[in-house]
Amino acid sequence: MYPRISDFINDVFGTNINLPIQSYGFFLAMAFFVAALLLRHEFDRKEKEGLIGSTKKRTLIGKSASISELIITFIISLLVGFKLSGIIVHYDLMLHNPQGYIFSSEGFWIGGIIIAILITYFQYYSKNKQKLEEPRWKEVIVPAKDQMWSIVFIAVIFGIVGAKIFHQLENMDDFLRDPISSMLSFSGLTFYGGFIVAAFAVGIYGEKNSIPWRHMADCVAPPLIIAYGIGRIGCQVAGDGDWGIGNLLPQPEWLSFLPHWTWSYNYPHNILNQGVPIDGCLGSHCYQLFQPVFPTPIYETSMALVIFGILWSIRKKLVVPGALFAIYLMFNGLERFLIEKIRVNNVFEFIGLKVTQAEIISTILFIVGLVFLIVFTINFRKKTN
Repeated sequence: MYPRISDFINDVFGTNINLPIQSYGFFLAMAFFVAALLLRHEFDRKEKEGLIGSTKKRTLIGKSASISELIITFIISLLVGFKLSGIIVHYDLMLHNPQGYIFSSEGFWIGGIIIAILITYFQYYSKNKQKLEEPRWKEVIVPAKDQMWSIVFIAVIFGIVGAKIFHQLENMDDFLRDPISSMLSFSGLTFYGGFIVAAFAVGIYGEKNSIPWRHMADCVAPPLIIAYGIGRIGCQVAGDGDWGIGNLLPQPEWLSFLPHWTWSYNYPHNILNQGVPIDGCLGSHCYQLFQPVFPTPIYETSMALVIFGILWSIRKKLVVPGALFAIYLMFNGLERFLIEKIRVNNVFEFIGLKVTQAEIISTILFIVGLVFLIVFTINFRKKTN
């Protein structure tokens, strides 16, 4: 396992560099980047087909920077600069515990002040350079594809909030024991919680910006599943605990062409430091699981790639708005329900059954997807007949 990107670089090239870039965070960023590119592509295609529209926005031009704008810019730049410049001064802390550094009081005030002064002056200079004798309102046409980054930003913020909320609901004892640490920690993110909350936020934004929610949903379906698959690569590389149950079974003959670690793996050097010490290992991540387990992130990435291929190949053939998203929900629910059978997770009783939160939500998503597909198809046929 490679908890940090530099661990991988050092292992492959024999170097000894230290970078404060967590592997999971890197792949999560890659997931959002790839999803954003695909989303922009789909927005552009649907707008050319006349299925979604551009948005008219009014903006005030020619106005000089106000005192309040400059003060807000200075404060935000000061805080960001305080942390960024502090990485140089407190590099060891950032290297070994990035999350701890981000949420700590450590930083570099002199660096923060310098950065804040430079950014605030740049805003003042830029605004005054464009100043008009009489500021005026200008109507700007914003194509759907140019709203892509706003949508990604909304999805990230609300996704993290939703993921944390659902994780706390699933681990209420840990939350009650230390609520502040539980909420501020970067660990413990429940995918379905983030998905549900972000879906509502993005849908509302789309409706207000000439992107009907059904077309919005169809556009985000392929990017969502490929982003999920890339994120699971991060889980596998870092060894973040999203692994399966113990697996001491012999590898089936029909899977003999695959490396054994794709069947059963003990996650050496996992980022959680779970398991037993590794002989002769020195450093911060010197543990491996006592018993090998199913490497479920690999299976989820593989299934995500297959689902993405199917959705991408049929997206232009489906004429019913929302149908592609409905199919995505069904695939997503089926994939997650199956993987839960061999995945480590919190189990609780629900109507007399031992289930996980993900099993309940994945079942609901499959049913919702099926209902959506039927209802959307019936309504579309009524309108076209």
